[in-house]
Amino acid sequence: MTRFTALLLPLLICTATAQAAELTASVDRSRLNSGETVELTLESNDVTQFGKPDLTPLEPLFEVRGTRQVNQLNTLNNENRATTRWIITLLPKQNGSVEIPSLKLGETQSQPITVQVVESDITEEKNVLDPVFIESSLDQSSVYVQAQAVLTLRIYHSVSLYDDSSVTPLQITDARVEQLGDTRTYEKDINGVRHGVIEMRYAIFPQHSGLLTITPQTFSATRVDTQPAKDANAQGPKPGKVLRVTSTEIPLTVKPKPITYPADAPWLPARSLSLSESWNPEPDHTQVGDSLTRSLTLKVEGLASSQLPALPATEANGLRRYPDQPVLNNQSSERGLIGSREEREALVPSRSGSIELPTVDVVWWNTFEDHLEHTSLPARTLQVVTNPSLQVDTPAGSSQSFNTADSEALWWWKLSTLILACTTLLGFGLWWRARWQPAILRAAQTGPSPRTLLDDIKRASQANDPQATRQALDAWARQQPETLADMAARFVPLSDALDGLNGALYSETGQHWQGEDLWRAIRTIPTAERVQDPVGDSGLPPLYPK
Repeated sequence: MTRFTALLLPLLICTATAQAAELTASVDRSRLNSGETVELTLESNDVTQFGKPDLTPLEPLFEVRGTRQVNQLNTLNNENRATTRWIITLLPKQNGSVEIPSLKLGETQSQPITVQVVESDITEEKNVLDPVFIESSLDQSSVYVQAQAVLTLRIYHSVSLYDDSSVTPLQITDARVEQLGDTRTYEKDINGVRHGVIEMRYAIFPQHSGLLTITPQTFSATRVDTQPAKDANAQGPKPGKVLRVTSTEIPLTVKPKPITYPADAPWLPARSLSLSESWNPEPDHTQVGDSLTRSLTLKVEGLASSQLPALPATEANGLRRYPDQPVLNNQSSERGLIGSREEREALVPSRSGSIELPTVDVVWWNTFEDHLEHTSLPARTLQVVTNPSLQVDTPAGSSQSFNTADSEALWWWKLSTLILACTTLLGFGLWWRARWQPAILRAAQTGPSPRTLLDDIKRASQANDPQATRQALDAWARQQPETLADMAARFVPLSDALDGLNGALYSETGQHWQGEDLWRAIRTIPTAERVQDPVGDSGLPPLYPK
């Protein structure tokens, strides 16, 4: 048995390693012009492989311009993870939709990737181009005000340049400018000459209608001298000629907001727009007092996240709302900027039954198809059931029990009223008699006194602890002749303070709750609604003087 285990263990280790190994493929861009190169990256986490990927399947559709290997060792959660990358520069041999086939490395295999190769838009009127030239273009000649226009700046160089190159910042009056992603570098064949390409892309958002001028940009770099002087100092200035090229000025027509757009709706010019929602937990079995987190996400192609308006608030009868701060995010794509806005809110049902949530509707202008659109989330109904743990807070003698009382039992109410009147008169007589009696020692009470419970409320509220304050408040309310709801209905400061306490309990801002307002409201409840202190006539000074 021991020999069998010794033979099986290496086999299990090799099997686990083979299952964990994988070969992933990615490209630096999925759309390029004819004659341009694309970088394919193959990544493997199989440390047992020492060979190279088989690039033979690439030969029919691509010319392999170069391959380099990068080994990395990363540490995550005290675990070492070794990866190997092969960065392959490819030149497509044809236009259109071209598939990079699946490649093999040992037993692993990458997934195929499709790239789009479009006809080059560079006019090659000269047989010999300048060693460095610049090209700038807009994705469209006219846009709506505050909509996106994408400017692409490409610098071509057929000579070697030092790494001191620079481009003047793009600054446009009456427009917001944001760079899309990082600067790209690749190669392109023009008239049989290999050129290096430096590409930068910008998203431009005009703020006023009319004619907008895209100002020229200047690129400067030092050309590498292939035959440097013999007495050149390696530490001194770099030998070579400084080259400067400037892009052309581009006009952009900015159209005003269409007159058919609703005047009361925020202006949203976008290529596409989506609206989604999520719940945590799902509102399938909801009870009174449960906290539900609803997330609404607005995702727009062609606008920055800072341009997106706030979504309509969830207003429904029987539902308390506690919103959080919105989460904004921007993402660059081949067609420009994609902005998103996520709004989260805690929803707490305050009654049982059906609660209707209204439709969430967003009005926007489709710039791709040039017409008005509405994107909506349908209305939904929350079915809320009674929470047994909250029955202590419901007023005694509810309307339901009163409505179900039989008329034949009405005399019981009359009898109880008579008994109450008699006991009240008897109690008043005993109190009047006790005023003339000498003071006697009181027996120790078995439960906490109202004054002790008030001490608990004071300590918890001054410590700004919402959980402890709620527990002390519930214990104090059980000794009162009426519920917290009745007291809050008669005393507005107490109602506002309870709303603030509930907000701290059911949202993510509990650590910022201040309990001074609640303690002040408890202290200042009108005398008619406040529990009388059983030792209030003892002549002692008040425990908490105002």
